[in-house]
Amino acid sequence: MKNTGTLKVTTPTDREIVMTRVFDAPRHLVFEAFTKPELLKRWFGPRGWSLVVCEVDLRVGGGFRFVLRGPDGREMGMRGVYRELAPPDRSVHVESFDDFPGESLVTTELVEQEGKTTLTATVLAASQEARDAVISSGMEHGAAESYDRLAELLTATETHAVGTSVQEG
Repeated sequence: MKNTGTLKVTTPTDREIVMTRVFDAPRHLVFEAFTKPELLKRWFGPRGWSLVVCEVDLRVGGGFRFVLRGPDGREMGMRGVYRELAPPDRSVHVESFDDFPGESLVTTELVEQEGKTTLTATVLAASQEARDAVISSGMEHGAAESYDRLAELLTATETHAVGTSVQEG
Protein backbone atom coordinates (compact mmCIF):
# COMPACT_ATOMS: atom_id res chain seq x y z
CA MET A 1 0.00 0.00 0.00
CA LYS A 2 1.22 3.47 -0.74
CA ASN A 3 0.02 7.00 -1.28
CA THR A 4 0.53 7.73 -4.96
CA GLY A 5 0.36 11.47 -4.30
CA THR A 6 -3.33 11.91 -5.10
CA LEU A 7 -4.20 12.18 -1.39
CA LYS A 8 -2.83 15.12 0.55
CA VAL A 9 -2.53 14.51 4.29
CA THR A 10 -1.67 17.26 6.76
CA THR A 11 -1.68 17.68 10.54
CA PRO A 12 -2.61 21.36 11.08
CA THR A 13 -3.03 20.99 14.86
CA ASP A 14 -1.82 18.50 17.46
CA ARG A 15 -5.17 16.61 17.30
CA GLU A 16 -6.16 16.90 13.62
CA ILE A 17 -5.52 14.95 10.46
CA VAL A 18 -6.80 16.59 7.26
CA MET A 19 -7.09 14.51 4.09
CA THR A 20 -7.79 16.18 0.74
CA ARG A 21 -8.48 14.49 -2.58
CA VAL A 22 -9.95 15.72 -5.89
CA PHE A 23 -12.33 13.40 -7.75
CA ASP A 24 -13.28 13.83 -11.40
CA ALA A 25 -17.00 13.54 -10.66
CA PRO A 26 -19.87 15.71 -9.42
CA ARG A 27 -20.23 15.93 -5.66
CA HIS A 28 -23.64 14.25 -5.50
CA LEU A 29 -22.04 11.10 -6.94
CA VAL A 30 -19.15 11.30 -4.46
CA PHE A 31 -21.61 11.77 -1.58
CA GLU A 32 -23.63 8.75 -2.74
CA ALA A 33 -20.47 6.64 -2.94
CA PHE A 34 -19.79 7.46 0.74
CA THR A 35 -23.31 6.73 1.95
CA LYS A 36 -24.84 3.87 -0.09
CA PRO A 37 -23.85 0.33 0.95
CA GLU A 38 -24.05 -1.03 -2.60
CA LEU A 39 -21.42 1.53 -3.66
CA LEU A 40 -19.29 1.42 -0.48
CA LYS A 41 -18.85 -2.34 -0.98
CA ARG A 42 -17.25 -1.62 -4.37
CA TRP A 43 -14.48 0.72 -3.17
CA PHE A 44 -14.11 1.09 0.61
CA GLY A 45 -10.79 -0.28 1.86
CA PRO A 46 -7.32 -0.86 0.45
CA ARG A 47 -6.80 -3.12 -2.55
CA GLY A 48 -7.26 -6.77 -1.65
CA TRP A 49 -9.63 -5.96 1.22
CA SER A 50 -13.39 -6.44 1.07
CA LEU A 51 -16.18 -4.78 3.01
CA VAL A 52 -17.93 -7.85 4.47
CA VAL A 53 -20.26 -5.88 6.77
CA CYS A 54 -21.69 -2.59 5.51
CA GLU A 55 -24.67 -1.16 7.37
CA VAL A 56 -25.70 2.49 6.97
CA ASP A 57 -28.56 4.31 8.69
CA LEU A 58 -28.19 7.69 6.98
CA ARG A 59 -29.86 10.14 9.36
CA VAL A 60 -28.73 12.37 12.20
CA GLY A 61 -28.50 10.04 15.18
CA GLY A 62 -28.22 7.04 12.86
CA GLY A 63 -24.95 5.38 12.15
CA PHE A 64 -22.85 2.92 10.27
CA ARG A 65 -21.02 -0.34 10.92
CA PHE A 66 -18.25 -1.57 8.63
CA VAL A 67 -16.07 -4.67 8.84
CA LEU A 68 -13.21 -4.98 6.36
CA ARG A 69 -11.54 -8.33 5.67
CA GLY A 70 -7.99 -8.46 4.37
CA PRO A 71 -6.46 -10.98 1.98
CA ASP A 72 -5.02 -12.85 4.99
CA GLY A 73 -8.46 -13.12 6.62
CA ARG A 74 -7.74 -10.47 9.24
CA GLU A 75 -10.72 -8.23 10.01
CA MET A 76 -10.94 -4.57 10.99
CA GLY A 77 -14.21 -3.19 12.30
CA MET A 78 -15.41 0.35 12.74
CA ARG A 79 -18.60 2.17 13.59
CA GLY A 80 -19.91 5.70 13.70
CA VAL A 81 -22.87 7.91 14.54
CA TYR A 82 -23.96 10.76 12.27
CA ARG A 83 -24.12 14.14 13.98
CA GLU A 84 -24.82 16.30 10.91
CA LEU A 85 -25.91 15.55 7.35
CA ALA A 86 -26.23 18.15 4.60
CA PRO A 87 -26.23 16.16 1.33
CA PRO A 88 -24.30 16.49 -0.90
CA ASP A 89 -22.12 19.12 0.79
CA ARG A 90 -21.18 17.91 4.25
CA SER A 91 -21.40 15.21 6.87
CA VAL A 92 -20.14 15.00 10.44
CA HIS A 93 -19.85 11.78 12.39
CA VAL A 94 -18.19 10.28 15.44
CA GLU A 95 -16.06 7.27 14.52
CA SER A 96 -14.41 4.46 16.46
CA PHE A 97 -12.49 1.30 15.58
CA ASP A 98 -13.00 -2.07 17.27
CA ASP A 99 -9.31 -2.57 18.02
CA PHE A 100 -8.36 1.04 18.74
CA PRO A 101 -9.31 3.02 21.85
CA GLY A 102 -11.21 6.29 21.70
CA GLU A 103 -13.36 8.14 19.23
CA SER A 104 -12.67 10.75 16.57
CA LEU A 105 -14.92 13.44 15.14
CA VAL A 106 -14.84 13.31 11.32
CA THR A 107 -16.07 16.26 9.23
CA THR A 108 -16.30 15.62 5.50
CA GLU A 109 -16.85 18.51 3.09
CA LEU A 110 -17.40 18.18 -0.65
CA VAL A 111 -16.90 21.20 -2.91
CA GLU A 112 -17.67 20.93 -6.61
CA GLN A 113 -16.07 23.13 -9.24
CA GLU A 114 -16.34 22.55 -12.99
CA GLY A 115 -17.51 18.97 -12.53
CA LYS A 116 -14.69 18.00 -10.15
CA THR A 117 -15.22 17.47 -6.43
CA THR A 118 -12.70 18.26 -3.73
CA LEU A 119 -13.17 16.11 -0.66
CA THR A 120 -11.75 17.41 2.60
CA ALA A 121 -12.02 15.05 5.57
CA THR A 122 -10.92 16.43 8.93
CA VAL A 123 -10.35 13.86 11.66
CA LEU A 124 -10.27 15.37 15.16
CA ALA A 125 -8.77 12.85 17.58
CA ALA A 126 -9.31 12.87 21.34
CA SER A 127 -5.61 13.61 21.96
CA GLN A 128 -2.30 14.10 20.21
CA GLU A 129 -1.33 10.56 21.25
CA ALA A 130 -4.46 9.15 19.60
CA ARG A 131 -3.83 11.17 16.43
CA ASP A 132 -0.22 10.00 16.28
CA ALA A 133 -1.28 6.37 16.78
CA VAL A 134 -3.69 6.68 13.84
CA ILE A 135 -0.95 8.13 11.66
CA SER A 136 1.54 5.41 12.62
CA SER A 137 -1.06 2.70 11.88
CA GLY A 138 -0.63 3.24 8.13
CA MET A 139 -3.93 5.11 7.81
CA GLU A 140 -2.59 7.43 5.10
CA HIS A 141 -1.67 4.61 2.75
CA GLY A 142 -4.90 2.69 3.35
CA ALA A 143 -6.98 5.82 2.81
CA ALA A 144 -5.03 6.72 -0.33
CA GLU A 145 -5.58 3.28 -1.85
CA SER A 146 -9.23 3.31 -0.88
CA TYR A 147 -9.72 6.74 -2.48
CA ASP A 148 -7.91 5.50 -5.61
CA ARG A 149 -10.49 2.71 -5.79
CA LEU A 150 -13.27 5.27 -5.36
CA ALA A 151 -11.83 7.40 -8.19
CA GLU A 152 -11.82 4.33 -10.45
CA LEU A 153 -15.44 3.55 -9.53
CA LEU A 154 -16.54 7.14 -10.17
CA THR A 155 -14.77 7.22 -13.55
CA ALA A 156 -16.30 3.89 -14.57
CA THR A 157 -19.81 4.72 -13.40
CA GLU A 158 -20.19 8.44 -14.04
CA THR A 159 -21.10 7.83 -17.66
CA HIS A 160 -23.76 5.38 -16.45
CA ALA A 161 -25.33 7.82 -13.99
CA VAL A 162 -29.06 8.32 -14.27
CA GLY A 163 -30.53 11.21 -12.34
CA THR A 164 -28.76 11.25 -8.98
CA SER A 165 -28.01 7.54 -8.68
CA VAL A 166 -24.82 5.79 -9.64
CA GLN A 167 -25.76 2.62 -11.47
CA GLU A 168 -23.82 -0.65 -11.42
CA GLY A 169 -20.89 -0.26 -13.85
